[in-house]
Amino acid sequence: MPMTIWVDADACPRNVLTLTKERAAQHHLLVITVSNYNHEHQGANHLTVDAGSQAADMAIVMRMQKGDLVITQDYGLAALVLARKGYALSPHGKEYTDDNIDQLLAMRAVHAKARRSGKRAKIRGPAARTQDDDLHFDRSLQVILARMNNADMGNV
Repeated sequence: MPMTIWVDADACPRNVLTLTKERAAQHHLLVITVSNYNHEHQGANHLTVDAGSQAADMAIVMRMQKGDLVITQDYGLAALVLARKGYALSPHGKEYTDDNIDQLLAMRAVHAKARRSGKRAKIRGPAARTQDDDLHFDRSLQVILARMNNADMGNV
């Protein structure tokens, strides 16, 4: 069964989606975007879910298969993808792995605790997206797609 690229489209930059679709076409892979109905997306391969806070994440986890790629900026979803033996990549090109996911989840917890205690002003949000971010994402995506292709051919 061909592998699928799942995109957590609730907060995915358009250029990431465009790059993903272009690379997927080169590898003959299906791209499925998933978002809740509060986010406008169109296309034949789009799944719209309820507006619940984790609805898109759970829809992806329940449908993905071993070896699929999920593009998300959500560390929790990335951890679930890794547990199901999938690949996970952030829109900035950071690959989530078994070696880094625990530290990322711990940092998320620290930041959430700081926000709850009123220290939000000291924690800055992400920087504006740059062309270098797109280039880094594209390079990382190509590396993962090559690895997926090798795994599909039994070369890993």
